[in-house]
Order: sequence, then structure tokens, then C-alpha cells
Amino acid sequence: MRAITLALSLLLTLSFSAQADTTATAIADKQAGTAKTIDLIIETNMGKIEIELNAELAPISVANFMKYVESGYYNGTIYHRVIKDFMVQGGGFDKFMQKKKTLPSIKNEAKNGLKNDRGTLAMARTGVVDSATSQFFINHKDNDFLNHSGRNYGYAVFGKVTKGMDVVDAIARVQTKAGDVPVNPVVMKNVRLKEATAAVADTAE
Repeated sequence: MRAITLALSLLLTLSFSAQADTTATAIADKQAGTAKTIDLIIETNMGKIEIELNAELAPISVANFMKYVESGYYNGTIYHRVIKDFMVQGGGFDKFMQKKKTLPSIKNEAKNGLKNDRGTLAMARTGVVDSATSQFFINHKDNDFLNHSGRNYGYAVFGKVTKGMDVVDAIARVQTKAGDVPVNPVVMKNVRLKEATAAVADTAE
């Protein structure tokens, strides 16, 4: 009986160690910049949105986004600006519409060739070209006028939705008030690596 107990204890230890190693390796690969794409899950109170970040064509924007993800910054933030047939924007305010402190602004990568098409993610900014920090938006339709051109520097696309556009569509349809703010908060519960989620699920099995 004691031998069986010890064996089970060892299996559990190895199982949790494998889970931790897998998660740590996934995060280390992202931080080292070795991956060309990074798969994440944005879990909202309206459903999950799976996204793929393009670290090859938008390395600065992706590295910046990942810093916020890894610190847990986005957890509990809201989509504070929602305009149907345009875009849904979030990543800067909590559910009480209090603005969160951010990291320094980054260089605008709008010239990377990626277009503001339906389902793509782009960095939000002010009228200053290199002013993006934590806020981002998901294009609800093709928004060509947001692309880099001779007349407009544009908004840097750094990723795309791979699954869950039905959730984005649902968010885009919510009732809003002044400032395009949803009447009922649309909350990002968390943003996490898809690989880490899969590792936990595999271990649980």
C-alpha cells in the first residue's frame, strides 16, 4: 500500500513539473522572440476570442502587447469603445472607466504591409504617430482608411482573430451610451497563451 501511495505521489509530482516546464518554455520562447507567430486566447464575459500575433512583421507591437499580457495588465479591463461596422477597442480602462497606467509608447509599425481588414488587431493611438501603449482594437469590417498611405500614417496591425469572430460580432452589437461606451461592461477576464492553456488541459487528463 505504501509503495502504491509513493508511486502516485511521484506521478503527480512529475505531472505538475511537466506542466510547469511546458508553460515556462512557451513563455520563454515568446520572450526570446524565436516564434514568428504567437497564439493567445482573450477570454471575455461574452465568450472566448482566439488570436494570432504576427511577431515577424510587427515585432515591436507584439513584444509590447506580450509585456502587458505577461504582467496580467489586461485582466479585468474592458472594451470601452464599441462601434458596430467599425471596430471594438479596449485594453486601457477598468470596468469603472478608470484609465490604467501604461508602459512608454512605442514606434508605429503601420508600414509593415498588414492591412486593417475585418478580424485584424491593431494598436490604438492618439493623433501622434508614435503614441500607442496598451490599447488595441479589433476591426469589425475592412477599414482601408486606417492603413498606411501617403495621406495617413495609419494604424499598426499586429495580429488577427483565428476563432471567435462571432464573439466580436456580439460585442459590436451591444447597446452603447455617450462616447460609444457599452451600457453593460464587456470585460476581458484574462488574456493568456494558448499553449499554456493546452498544457494545463493535457495535464488534467
